[in-house]
Amino acid sequence: MEASTFMNGSGRVIGVTEFGDRAAERVVVFSHPAPGSSFFNPDPVATASRGVRVIAVDRPGYGDSELHADGSSGTVADAAVDVADYLASQNIGRVGAVGWSAGGRIALALAAAFPELVDRVAVVATPAPDEDVPWVGDENRAMARSLAELPAGEATSALVSLFTQMMGVDPTGESLMPFLGTDPADADTREDAAVRLAIMLDRAAAQGVVGMAADIVSYTIHAWGFDPGSIAAKTLLLYGGADSLITSAHAQWYKKHVPDSRVEMVPGTGHLLIVPMWDRVLSHLAPGTRMSPA
Repeated sequence: MEASTFMNGSGRVIGVTEFGDRAAERVVVFSHPAPGSSFFNPDPVATASRGVRVIAVDRPGYGDSELHADGSSGTVADAAVDVADYLASQNIGRVGAVGWSAGGRIALALAAAFPELVDRVAVVATPAPDEDVPWVGDENRAMARSLAELPAGEATSALVSLFTQMMGVDPTGESLMPFLGTDPADADTREDAAVRLAIMLDRAAAQGVVGMAADIVSYTIHAWGFDPGSIAAKTLLLYGGADSLITSAHAQWYKKHVPDSRVEMVPGTGHLLIVPMWDRVLSHLAPGTRMSPA
């Protein structure tokens, strides 16, 4: 895995990680969960066997990516523009896009804003809007309503103060692990991928809790900034049958709102299904890629 930084047109620094085959013709863009960072290969064996180039971008406040000038993460659509800017700098004109959990919105926003760039999308365990499929809980919902009255930067600062009280100024990847889900069905996956997940989360916390705070503001308090109904890319909606929080109701919401989409429920998997199902994701995003010999 190779981590680097990229400066966009406004002078903001963005963290990028690439893995897989850098010379591969097929490029897959991977958007991380919340909390999370770009430094995560869900299944290195599957990545290598598919022969694809994978590019992941840190959202503002995570890893090496700077916040916007107003101290916020911007919108979901803004995060997609960061991805598109990096791809343009690399002269990449066609990709498949996948997002895990919160990252699914970025993959969809990229496809909505840049239909000539994204031909296939995979949405993995991504929550639907809370107002349509309630999932955040009454206390968090009330807090979101209060924060929505503030400018994005001020709302982010307020959440930073709250999270700092809860987790301290220097949270560890281990302390963030429960935010990725605690479904019993994921026990083996959590153990097998423990080191990779911990590294991803350690980098997520490189700037403290600001990434989490900014991310939450971007997708729960303010408008996402794109219309799912405008997406033309062939879309796979992949959800865990044993995910206790992001259930099939979320998958069905996206099925209703994203035109060319289909749902696959994976029995016996929870919110970490990106790990055991990574090869399935790549088979959708990079059809026709050859498996290398064992």
